[in-house]
Amino acid sequence: MYHVVIPKIGAATAWRTAARGFLAAQIPPHEICWQEPGAAPELFARTQAPPPTGDIKVSRRFVAMANSVVWHRDRDRFACLYGFLWRLRDAPHLIGDHGDPHLARLRRMEKNVHRCQHKMKAFVRFREIGDREAPRRSFAAWFEPTHHTVEPTASFFARRFGDMDWRIITPDKTAICVDGVVSFSAGQPRPDLPEDAHEDLWIAYFENIFNPARLKVSAMCSEMPKKYWKNLPEAAAIANLVKTAPERAEEMARAAPTLPPLRAERMKERLARFDASDVSGPPQSSAAHRQK
Repeated sequence: MYHVVIPKIGAATAWRTAARGFLAAQIPPHEICWQEPGAAPELFARTQAPPPTGDIKVSRRFVAMANSVVWHRDRDRFACLYGFLWRLRDAPHLIGDHGDPHLARLRRMEKNVHRCQHKMKAFVRFREIGDREAPRRSFAAWFEPTHHTVEPTASFFARRFGDMDWRIITPDKTAICVDGVVSFSAGQPRPDLPEDAHEDLWIAYFENIFNPARLKVSAMCSEMPKKYWKNLPEAAAIANLVKTAPERAEEMARAAPTLPPLRAERMKERLARFDASDVSGPPQSSAAHRQK
């Protein structure tokens, strides 16, 4: 039995390297125990995976899926990936079999990771730290992702905020970007970050773009789950906005313009002219006109 521990940092590369070695050595899934850091190895277990040898061809669709699934929080994700990879050796068509329950489970994990990445991009809120007069301003944010999505999503923030240094701190992992170079370290407890000077402006903006006439609480909670509210400054205004939404919607309806738009008036004029010409009857043909 092989006992393989996949580290939290660099998990995608570590799993891919180990899986290639096992596949090249034709080690079946039941002889491998995939675990996360902190798990005790089994007695007499071999802790080193065989080194990759030879040219191993793997479906690009599987590689893309695996690069997302490894960041899921399910402890069985590594074993599930290798089990399906083992089956692909003799049945490459399985990567497109939508009825395969093994693939369906992996696809659900992939979808959940993508959703978590989307929420991270939307709900990370940076606070400025350090000297504002420094050549590169520094920011920090606290976030609690559902899955281990800090590492695969860090490149988005590096591109989006390339003119500043930042760090995103989570319980499992911390992403640090200094001078455009991203690195990772262990997770930390929630830090005491300073208040944002522009937070009031952001809340005011959120309140002004809120449309009470289109409020759907269930849809809002689906797009902005309540688990993230405690770290969002604008969430402090949500309760009052929801409470006053019916009254504000009625005020908007009463304040709506009562005069028809200009286009409606023009359409009425055109219809009136059409009705008048219809009463007078159709025009006579040129032949009838000549007979007269």
